[in-house]
This record gives sequence, structure tokens and C-alpha cells, in this order.
Amino acid sequence: MQSAAARPAGRPRRVLPAEVRVENLMAAAAGLFIARGIDGTTIDDIVAKAGVAKGSFYHYFATKGDVVLALRARFSQDFATQVADAVGRCAPDDHPSRLSAWLRAAIGAYLGNYALHDVVFHDFRHSQRRSAEKDLVLAPLEALLGAGRDAGRWSFPDARSAALVVFDGMHGVVDDAIAAGQHDPEPLCAGLETMFARMLARPWGG
Repeated sequence: MQSAAARPAGRPRRVLPAEVRVENLMAAAAGLFIARGIDGTTIDDIVAKAGVAKGSFYHYFATKGDVVLALRARFSQDFATQVADAVGRCAPDDHPSRLSAWLRAAIGAYLGNYALHDVVFHDFRHSQRRSAEKDLVLAPLEALLGAGRDAGRWSFPDARSAALVVFDGMHGVVDDAIAAGQHDPEPLCAGLETMFARMLARPWGG
């Protein structure tokens, strides 16, 4: 009989870094939520797909709802980063190009991940009219539009109201296109660019 000392040592258990475990859990949850819905997905499903122990889930998240909130925050951050990168490639004083870059990046980001958006923002309620996630997206757009107005490029009384019209208008047009099975961003970008340019440039009260 082979002694314990003579037996080959077992392969050491690989311990993943914390950020990898969290990423695996969130990626697994996102895929399952899209495929099955939140109610149709259990924590056991998530940990099985992520390949981690159930204790790891509870180390980072108290409930399944916490994963939804984390995915919502990451969606908003990724959206804001993608748009900021596009706008940042434009000259600071080229306000029309900056708005065009915002629109194109926003539409691309939304079309590229609307299935996850629909899942993680499914429970929006009127009591959440002003959320941290929406402010994260709106604040840079408000600043962009305000800078253009201050430079005399556009005319409107309130930059936040203008940002809401642009953001919610973009959101509604893209939602309508998705519902119609139209996923080509180019006609959406071109149409909204023309519409918003005319709307923002119109003299207030004219």
C-alpha cells in the first residue's frame, strides 16, 4: 500500500482574486437574468454558472437584488465612460461635434446592451425619478449643452431641462427602433442630430 508520504501531493486549490470572483458572479448573473429573468434565476444558478462557492456570493452580495443594483450601477458607469471618451476626442470649443459624439456614443452603448438595460432597470418607479445612475449620465450632458449655450451656439433657458429632453428623446427613439426590429444606429444618429441641432439653435421665444 502506498504511504501518504509517497502519494503525489494534490494540486493546490486555485484562489481567484476578489475582483475576479465579483466579475464572474456579475457576468453570470447578467447572462442568467437576460435568459431567464430575475425571478427565474436563483442564487444557486448564479454561483453554479460563475464556478464559485455559494459562500463567495454572500461575501460580496447580501441578496440577489444587490446584484441587480450592482449591475445597474456598472451599466450606468460604462455608458457614461463610453460617452465621455467619445466626447473627449472632440475639440472643447466644437460644441456641435461634441453633441454629435455624445449622441452617437449613447445610441451605440444603448443598442449594444439594451437587453441588460431592460433587466436591471425593470423596476423603475416614479419614486425613483431622480436617481444617482441617471444623474451620472445627465450631468455631463448638461455641462456639454450649457457650455454650448454660454458660447452662443445654442439657445435655451435651462441646461438641465435641455439635457433631459435630449437624453429622454434619444432613449425613446432608440426604444421605438428596437421594438420595430431596427438596430442600425446610423439612421437614428442622423435623424436625432438634425432634430436636436435645429431645436437647440432655435432662438428662445422666437
